[in-house]
Amino acid sequence: MITIRNLHKAFGNVPVLQGIDLEFSKKGTITAILGPNGSGKTTLIKSLLGMVIPGKGLIEINGIDVRGQWEYRAQIDYLPQIARFPDNLTVSELIAMIKDLRNQNADDARFIQLFGLEPYLDKRLGNLSGGTQQKVNLTLAFMYDSPILILDEPSNGLDPVAMLHFRELISEEKQKGKIILITTHIMSLVEEMADEVVFLLDGKVYFHGTVSALKEQQQESSVERAIAAILNVKKKHKPLEKPQPVLIPDKAFSFNIST
Repeated sequence: MITIRNLHKAFGNVPVLQGIDLEFSKKGTITAILGPNGSGKTTLIKSLLGMVIPGKGLIEINGIDVRGQWEYRAQIDYLPQIARFPDNLTVSELIAMIKDLRNQNADDARFIQLFGLEPYLDKRLGNLSGGTQQKVNLTLAFMYDSPILILDEPSNGLDPVAMLHFRELISEEKQKGKIILITTHIMSLVEEMADEVVFLLDGKVYFHGTVSALKEQQQESSVERAIAAILNVKKKHKPLEKPQPVLIPDKAFSFNIST
């Protein structure tokens, strides 16, 4: 179970999360965390992982406050939006390094075969295409069997075959009873796989409920149209910025009159 209460985070004077209250307690549930760029999705995920320290609020994993803790991360498998590893490492070296760091049972061989990574094991990460790098990242995320799975934009760069494998894996993990959180901009993926939606806007929870409830609330036939309707309403009600006066130096009006 993941519990978030009154979570706040700002970077400098810019508020990113403003009083987030969420609970993810249903096993075997896929929740899509949606929102426009800058809405706080990645900051929320990084706060769960302890990669960002909130300014205020509470995060609990299975009833344990995660502040100052690190052991709870062993219960989470994570795919970052942009994974940054040393370019000079080979794929096999990276996998071995992660296995050494986590020191848990890993089924890396299955996912190496599934994503066709055998020809790339001795190649350096810096020489791989973006799609192949994402397959490596998915292998790192799925090769453990933790009860919580967090995926930040998992479909980036995937070809149709890899995307099919990804969908099958998500369904499999759901059947195991895991809590799965996904951020994505691909609404067809949300429509097909998500049970619930969290929609963030300006660092606040605008909606949290089932996919069908979101569409019903907005009276739309698809998630994509429902999200667009929310954003259009927000845009219409955005206050107009007060025009700033333009100050022109007095010298701009000075001139000489010769007689």
